[in-house]
Amino acid sequence: MSDRKDDRENQLPASEADYDSWVDSAQPQRITEADPQQNHKSKSVKASVKTLVVVETAFLASTASLIWLINNYIPIGPVMRVFYPIPIALVYLRWGNRASWMSALVCGLLLSVLMGPTRSILFLIPYGVMGVQLGAMWKAKAGWLWSIGVGTIIGSLGLLFKFWLASILLGEDIWVYLLVQFKSVAEWLFNKLGLLATPSLEVIQAIALLMIAINSLLYLFAVHLVALLIMDRLHPPIPRPPKWVQFLLDYE
Repeated sequence: MSDRKDDRENQLPASEADYDSWVDSAQPQRITEADPQQNHKSKSVKASVKTLVVVETAFLASTASLIWLINNYIPIGPVMRVFYPIPIALVYLRWGNRASWMSALVCGLLLSVLMGPTRSILFLIPYGVMGVQLGAMWKAKAGWLWSIGVGTIIGSLGLLFKFWLASILLGEDIWVYLLVQFKSVAEWLFNKLGLLATPSLEVIQAIALLMIAINSLLYLFAVHLVALLIMDRLHPPIPRPPKWVQFLLDYE
């Protein structure tokens, strides 16, 4: 019986949030100044939990940076992109808001050293912010509709920020170049619909923004599918997908 009790006391909690409940169950006696041995043991366990937070945060931050680094130098299509925000989201699920922001900042510092500040900023906006947002909404058990919707807004704003930053660095307005490309798409669409009118600038901009939003929407949906498969095996799991997604994937 005593061996089991010792094993339980030496076992660390799964997350920092579980520390207080773990102490209550593993050490039922109240810790007072008259019991310095118990007080020392509690401080030791708490220090071990904080060390675990630092180690996991650093490891997942380096994982996210490595994925970004590999995909930039050895691009293998959209396969690696869906993993960009997942390590930071996992940090939030494990250790909370502060640890996830620290993980995103560590990613930015690592990428700034390895690839320069421009590439690190392009990771933080939108993928670093998106990782924190997804982790927060998954931990709050928000539905896929809300997490994908908010993530789509962040992804769209991040892509617009990328165009703005590229315009500053290149000295040319990338948005105007993008509108020229979408003008041909709008004219083709008008011809298919049998409309003789020429699309205005406002219509072309609306189509461009719509295409950016659709691209971000599909990306966030793919991120959720990959996270669903990963988190179910790593714990904690993310909220369950809608019924129609479970039906298509034959997933329970």
